[in-house]
Amino acid sequence: MNLLLEIGCEEIPDWMLAGALEYLGKAIADLKLGETRLRTDATPRRLTVRAEGLVEREPDAEERVWGPAKSAPAPAVEGFARKQGVTVDQLEIVSDGKNEKYSYIRKIAGRPALDILAAALPQLILKTPFPKSMYWPGKGGPRFIRPIRWIVALLGETVIPFEIAGVASGNQSSGHRKLGASRFPVTFETYEQSLRDNFVILSADERRARIRAVPTRYKCDNDLLNTLVNLTEWPTPITGSFDTEFLTLPKEVLSTVMRFHQKYFSVETPDGNLAPQFVAVTNTDGDPDGLIVHGNQRVLRARFNDARFFWDTDQKKILADRVEDLAHVTFQAKLGSYLEKTVRTVELVKELGGDAHAQRAAFLCKADLTTELVKEFTELQGVIGGLYARAQGEPEEVATAIYDHYKPVSMEDSIPRTQSGQLLAIADKLDTLRGCFQVGLIPSGSKDPFALRRAGQGIIKILVEGKLRLPIRSLLGGDAQLEEFFLDRIRNYFRELRGFAYDEVNAVIATGWNDLIDVEDRLIALREVRPTENFEPVAAAFKRVKNILRQNDVQPSVSIDEALLEAGPETSLYRSFVHNRAAAEAAPGDYRAQLAAIASVRPEIDLFFDKVLVNASDPAVRQNRLTLLHTMLVGFSTIADFSEIVVSSKLESK
Repeated sequence: MNLLLEIGCEEIPDWMLAGALEYLGKAIADLKLGETRLRTDATPRRLTVRAEGLVEREPDAEERVWGPAKSAPAPAVEGFARKQGVTVDQLEIVSDGKNEKYSYIRKIAGRPALDILAAALPQLILKTPFPKSMYWPGKGGPRFIRPIRWIVALLGETVIPFEIAGVASGNQSSGHRKLGASRFPVTFETYEQSLRDNFVILSADERRARIRAVPTRYKCDNDLLNTLVNLTEWPTPITGSFDTEFLTLPKEVLSTVMRFHQKYFSVETPDGNLAPQFVAVTNTDGDPDGLIVHGNQRVLRARFNDARFFWDTDQKKILADRVEDLAHVTFQAKLGSYLEKTVRTVELVKELGGDAHAQRAAFLCKADLTTELVKEFTELQGVIGGLYARAQGEPEEVATAIYDHYKPVSMEDSIPRTQSGQLLAIADKLDTLRGCFQVGLIPSGSKDPFALRRAGQGIIKILVEGKLRLPIRSLLGGDAQLEEFFLDRIRNYFRELRGFAYDEVNAVIATGWNDLIDVEDRLIALREVRPTENFEPVAAAFKRVKNILRQNDVQPSVSIDEALLEAGPETSLYRSFVHNRAAAEAAPGDYRAQLAAIASVRPEIDLFFDKVLVNASDPAVRQNRLTLLHTMLVGFSTIADFSEIVVSSKLESK
C-alpha cells in the first residue's frame, strides 16, 4: 500500500524546510510498517511524505506474561489464568532466570496500518521540530511553525481519519496561492501532476533547474539559489537592469545590495566585471507586461541611491579618525569595546611577527563598524574597511589585509590573499577565542553565538594552507579548555576537509601539534608509508610494547645495559634500533624516509617477541628489557604514536 501525507500551511521560512523533512521521513519510517520506499518534498506551503510498500496491517506478535511463583497457592494461579482468559492447564511453568513461575504466551493481533497511522500522525506532525513555533489557532492550542490549513492523508485510496485543531484530514490539496485552485482532489498516483496542473512544482531539484535556465550570464550563488528554491512554488526568473551611473560604486556594494536585500542575482560581463543587470525570481507564471521588472528596478534604484549616499557621507571622515569612535561600540559586555579589542589585536599581530603594514591594518580593521554603509549593510564589514582604506590612500597591503580579515567565513572559503591579511585574520580570531573562553563563553551543543568553532577552524585553515609555522598551542595561553577545543577542530580539519584517516590523525597529533605544517607533513608521510607490508605489523608491535610498559614500572632515566642483553634476537633488536634511529636522524624533515626506517625494524621485533621472555625471572634482565622497549618506543614516536594506528585483529593478537 502507498501513503501520501501532505501538511498544508502558511508559508514556512525557507531555511526550516530541510530539518522538518528529515524528521518527518524518519518518523514515518520508525512506525515500521514494512520495508517502505520514502520520498520527502517541500514547498513554502507544504511538507510532503510519500511512502510505497506499506503493509496493510502489522504482523501478529507474542508476549510472555509472567504470573505467580510455582509455589503460589492455587487461588492465585487460578486468578492469573482467569485474567488471561485461559485455564490453569494452559499455563506453563518457566524459569525467569531466578525463580520458576507460571506464565502464558499471549498472542497480540497486529493492528491495521490505517488505525496505526490515524493514531500516530497527529502527534507525529505536531512534534515536527522547528527553531520557533506558534500557538494556533490561539493560546492553549497546538504549536506548529505556521497555521495548518489543510491535510492530505491517504493510505491507498482511503483517507486516514484524524483532526488537528479543527482541520480534518482528507484528499483535498491546494494549488499555488494566486495561480492554482484553492482545493482539488488528489491520489497517490496523481498527486505530483495535480500540483503541477495548479502551478506547484513539488520537486526542489526541478525548481532549481527552472531558476538556472536563464540565458543571462548571472553569477550563481548557491546559497541564494537554495533560498529562492525554497521560497517559491512556481519560480520564474526575470531579467532587469539598472542605470550604469551606479557602476561607479564598488561591485561589492552593488552585489551585496542585490543579494542580501533584494535576493537578486548579479550579472557579469564576459570579462568578469559587473554588468548593469540583475536576475530576479518571481513566484508567478511570468511578467508579460513588464510590471514586476519595473517594480524591481524602481526598488533597486532606491537601494543603490541609499548606498551611494552612505558611501559619500562616510568619505568625510577617514578610517584612522574613526578608531577612537570604537570606544562606543561594544564587542562583548565582559570583554569591553571594539577599541579595546583593536588594541589587543595590534599587540597580537606584533607577537605573530606582523610587519608595519599588518600592524596598521590591525589598527584600522574594525573602524568601518562606525560607518553608515556598514550599519546599513552589515554583511560588508571588513570589505568596506578595505575599500575605504584603498580610496583614502592607505597602502595596498593594508587595504587588502583589512578587506580579507574576516576570511575564511566557511571551510569552502579561501584564506586571506596576503601574509599581512593572514596574520591579521589569525590575531582577530585568536583574540575572540581567548577572550570568550576566559569569561566562560564556550560553545556547547548547537549554541555558539560568537561563531567560535568557525573562528578556530579558520585559524587552522589559514595556518595550514598559508604555510605559516606559528606555534598555535603556545598562543593559547595554557587554557586547557581552549587547547581541547583546538584539538577537536584540528582533528576535524584533517579528517573531514583533508581526508586523512581518523587513526592517522590521532597518531600524529599524539606526538605534538604546535606546528600544524609539521603535522601536515607527518600525516602525508604516514599515509604514504602505511600501505607498505611492514608498517601495520610494526604498529601492532608498538601497541603491544605500550601495553607491556603500562603494566610494568619502567624508569625512563635508566639507560640500557648492553652487558645484560642476551645474544641473538634481543641483541639484534637493540642493534637494529640503534642503526635505524641513526638513519632516521640522518634524514631530518624527511618523514617518509624516517617512517620507512622505523618499519624496517619489523623482522627483529617479530623475532624478539617470538623468542624472548620480557618478564624474565632475573629482575635486572627484566628491567633492562623493559628499558629497551621504552627507549625504542620513545625513540620511534617522534613522528606518530604508532599504538594509535588501527590494525587487523589478527595482527593485534600476535
